[in-house]
Amino acid sequence: MSRSLAVIGLGNIGGGVARNLVAAGHEVTVVDLDPDKVGAVVALGATSAPSPGEAAANAEVIFTSLPGPKQIAAVAEEIVPVMAPGSTWVELSTNDLDTARRLGEQCATAGVRLIDAPVSGGPEGAAAGTLSIFVGGPDDAVADVLALLGEIGSKVDHLGPHGAGIVAKIAQVTLCYTQTVTLIEALLLGVKGGVAPDKMLDLIQNSAGTSYCATAYGPEILAGTYDASFPLSHAAKDMRLAMEMAETMGVELPFTRDVAALYAEAEATFGSDAAHCLAAQLIERKNNLILHELPT
Repeated sequence: MSRSLAVIGLGNIGGGVARNLVAAGHEVTVVDLDPDKVGAVVALGATSAPSPGEAAANAEVIFTSLPGPKQIAAVAEEIVPVMAPGSTWVELSTNDLDTARRLGEQCATAGVRLIDAPVSGGPEGAAAGTLSIFVGGPDDAVADVLALLGEIGSKVDHLGPHGAGIVAKIAQVTLCYTQTVTLIEALLLGVKGGVAPDKMLDLIQNSAGTSYCATAYGPEILAGTYDASFPLSHAAKDMRLAMEMAETMGVELPFTRDVAALYAEAEATFGSDAAHCLAAQLIERKNNLILHELPT
């Protein structure tokens, strides 16, 4: 069944989401600050709107995919007042609990249903429609958009009330960043001991220490590209949110705290737009050994 949808934010995730919703036959209105990103989706059959408010005014379901809490709150000021009562806002971004709770109250007052649905799977998952989606919200609201979520993701988990999706997303993504840090440390330990870098990575990938990070990021580190598909600012933001969430819930996470500090240092060193795995290079520098600079 075709539905009237809006997608606000056409970055690494939102662009793929919008394309898949268009391909599924829905009427999709899109908004982004980058006209080239808008044009690419319009060329596939979407309609553009000049502002988030205009996109949201006539949509049954609004998807947002934004950099962080500040941008989410700003867009909320534009869309919630014009959304029709009973319409649904599916928030795909990684948010913090305090902002999410404030928005939940704002939406409830306006008669709008808010679902947190942060995702994992990266740009490739968004493009392929195979995202993992961590959903929090009322049963009836989630049931109403479940088919839409299935068109952009292959694993959709309704984890509980509003906020549950945000907690789950942050909890699991911290493991990705900590594994990136331990991956570079394992590689450096092996190489310092005389093992060739590519052989050390092969051993890690085919042993009990293997992980998604070893498979996806190991070759990027050895090549010196450090996976430019995801910016360092997003990784540092996720780790900040994790520590804020831990403080809110009274959870002590000593190792995660150290990793969060490393990513903050990496962002300050390399810049917000740098490749996220450059955090690993900080540890390479401490050991005076940049793996991709070794002769092959």
